[in-house]
Amino acid sequence: MPDQLPEVASLPGFALPEIAAACLANPGLTAKAEIALVGEVLGGTDWMGGPGDDGAVVTAHGGPVVACGEALFPPFVAADPHGAGFAAVLTNVNDVAAMGAVPLGIVDTVVASEPVARKALAGMREAAELYDVPIIGGHLTIHDGDPAISAFAVGSSSAPLSVTRAEPGQSLVVAAALDGRMREDFPFFPAFESRGRRSAGDVRLLGALADSGAVVAAKDISMAGLVGSLAMLLEPGRLGVTVDVDAVPAPAGVPLTRWFNCFPSFGFLLCVPAGREAECLAAFAARDLAAAVVGVLDDTASLTLSRGDEQVEVLNLNDTMITGLPRAGS
Repeated sequence: MPDQLPEVASLPGFALPEIAAACLANPGLTAKAEIALVGEVLGGTDWMGGPGDDGAVVTAHGGPVVACGEALFPPFVAADPHGAGFAAVLTNVNDVAAMGAVPLGIVDTVVASEPVARKALAGMREAAELYDVPIIGGHLTIHDGDPAISAFAVGSSSAPLSVTRAEPGQSLVVAAALDGRMREDFPFFPAFESRGRRSAGDVRLLGALADSGAVVAAKDISMAGLVGSLAMLLEPGRLGVTVDVDAVPAPAGVPLTRWFNCFPSFGFLLCVPAGREAECLAAFAARDLAAAVVGVLDDTASLTLSRGDEQVEVLNLNDTMITGLPRAGS
């Protein structure tokens, strides 16, 4: 979360090329190319439902279990250990939700000085209580060098979501909590500060939508931003979509060059089968969460932004590598 957005002069009356330029310059997006190293070293695999999903799905005791993990950026840990501890839980809870699962527990590893470790663990405890997910174990090493925090989550789902189920003709829905305000020091929108205990039920809604079949694939909006996260969702199947930027739910007063490039504490991209859109949107509205259909998936591999009659292609997945992970089915 400490990565700064590129400086782009913008007021709410932005232009599409400006948004596209800001999205392509987002360091959270460009850093995703490093993931290619995983495929290079580990070789071919089915990635347990991926590649490109936010977690892996394994079968245990006759049912699907989702597993995922996150490492926090070391300078962020050093600068704000409490915030990093909170983020370690939040990012995992969101990844579990994006897989259509209910979080069961968090395991953490902390390597830091005693004061830093204490603050990081306090942040984890705060997030665990807010999202109603227990910290069930982990590892602690007291160390006076550079600090490091990682966390891992397990979740359960009867109908896991996977990008391999994304297909042309499905509606793309953006859902987000718009409560609160953007942080000034880095691109993070902490809606949980306003939503409080409602946050636990918010993330569990995706599991209910997965169970009902109203959502078949999803990805949480991460530091890669809305467009970067969307590119990761589309990349495995080389799918495309034209996003109506005016339809995207956004908080008042936040320029889209910032909103499209931030990490919202609750923000998800959902693939919804044709005919199930109203059901999906109603579920978010019932929790006072914003959601809207912003486009329809196609087979062009082009991620395009539109406003009225104007369109700007941000990238084409036949020409641009995002993660470099093997194509679905390959």
